[in-house]
Amino acid sequence: MKVLVSIFKRNNEPCQLTRKGSAIFICYGLAGLSLIACGNNETAQNAPRLDQAIAVTVIAAEPISMPVSLETIAQTEGAKEIEIRPRVGGILLKRLYTEGMAVKAGQSLFLIDPEPFQNALAEAKAGLLEQNARVVRARNEENQQRQLLAENFVSQRAYDVAKADLAIAESALQAAKVRVQQAELNLSYTVVKAPVNGMTGRSLFSEGALVSANNSLLTTLTQLSPIWVRFSFSDNEVARFGGHLNEKNVHSVRMILTDGSEYQQEGKINFSASKIDPLLGTQQLRATFENSEQRILPGQFVRVRVAAGESRDVYRVPQVAVLTSDLGRYVYVISENNAVMQRPVIVGDWIGRDWIILDGLNAGDKVVIDNMIKLMPGKVVDPQLQGSLPSLQSNAASLN
Repeated sequence: MKVLVSIFKRNNEPCQLTRKGSAIFICYGLAGLSLIACGNNETAQNAPRLDQAIAVTVIAAEPISMPVSLETIAQTEGAKEIEIRPRVGGILLKRLYTEGMAVKAGQSLFLIDPEPFQNALAEAKAGLLEQNARVVRARNEENQQRQLLAENFVSQRAYDVAKADLAIAESALQAAKVRVQQAELNLSYTVVKAPVNGMTGRSLFSEGALVSANNSLLTTLTQLSPIWVRFSFSDNEVARFGGHLNEKNVHSVRMILTDGSEYQQEGKINFSASKIDPLLGTQQLRATFENSEQRILPGQFVRVRVAAGESRDVYRVPQVAVLTSDLGRYVYVISENNAVMQRPVIVGDWIGRDWIILDGLNAGDKVVIDNMIKLMPGKVVDPQLQGSLPSLQSNAASLN
């Protein structure tokens, strides 16, 4: 007896199975359901439990004593920036240096046509010889009149006239000597020399040009070592330092270059304004740094980190541990029962890859430094203590 089982229709034709075919179909179906059930059991076993503790890395917060430290943008400038101008006028014959290269103090930079000044010197020397002869004649005349006066052969008035002529001749001789010295000096000025060691700029006059004394700017010369750095702090930042900044209460000045590296030399304050600029609301400061390798050039924009004021206890944590919400910045700390707590903090400045925490942490707090995206207040975690940062004390010591 055949039992017809209608499963589905395809092209409007009924699909029929025999009793034997129906049994086979049911066996395959049961096997498939069994496989699906096994797969679901395996997936359920591999799925993490919602209450499973997340492994996180924590550091123990340790207080360090350091002064208030703030960073600001600064700009470099040469310790001496000199305009090179001729002290005598004339035709510029030759440029004696390579533009943009370093020169030594006293090195020749330009040559101005010396011939007119050589002639002036020769004329001044001739005038000196002439006046020297007049002095000799006036001295002989005065000596003769003095002898005649002693023998009563001439009057006192005749001797006084001879004595006055000698004095006038000697004064004229001194003036002639000064004219010779000035002529020699003007001749020496035809060679324009570098007043200090420094880096030269481009020449602003070509050879053959007429330059005027004290007016024509030939080039510039910048002293690179030491290098100066100008910066400023707002009045609010000055108040955080505890008041007016000067070379006495500033503990250290560090320069951070454009690539993020710290300049190896520490600077010193060599100027601090005595008042707050009423237009900008800032205190202007300047620091000096040794630059013997000429690594720093004038005009660069850098950052300076200034440590000043009284030391206070702060904490230092990695930047990744500090999060931001609508209510401000916070960190995750671990309670005694390994539950996560959200702790609001007040942050200071960055030091390297770390952030200074001014308030909000206590000594011994376990601060989470990874897996923050998986955390929420009250979440139970499995903390793994990394330990305090190894550079805390050493870096704090370097700031003091």
